[in-house]
Amino acid sequence: MSDPKERFDSIVKKLKENDHKLTPQRLAVIKILAQSEGHPSVEKIYDQLQDDFPTMSLATVYRNVMLIKSLGEILELGFADGSNRYDGNRPYPHPHVICIQCHKIIDPDLSSLRDMTKEVAAETGFEILTHRLDFFGICSNCMAE
Repeated sequence: MSDPKERFDSIVKKLKENDHKLTPQRLAVIKILAQSEGHPSVEKIYDQLQDDFPTMSLATVYRNVMLIKSLGEILELGFADGSNRYDGNRPYPHPHVICIQCHKIIDPDLSSLRDMTKEVAAETGFEILTHRLDFFGICSNCMAE
């Protein structure tokens, strides 16, 4: 996991460089994304902000997440059921392990992925621009239930 303060500062810097306002609501969304380990959905971010910003709409959270995503500061994980989750900690392609029961998402550290990417590029002749590698299973908490 990246340092949440460094991630927060990096996202704020990118917003400033692109002349975007730093509203209290936007800063709160950034803070959740920078600190998150669980790849929250927009709805989860919205729920976490309700105590401090009871009048903030779900649409406002969504617009802020999409803005930050457009700046390359968060990674969006889309799923077949139409749900999306966001990673503000590691905004670059990396593998994920996803529990099919509770939907927990873990980021394993696979140093061999760099070698695999090079191998795929060499075998196919493609310039690999991005990738997505997901492993699906049942987490230890769900297995214990």
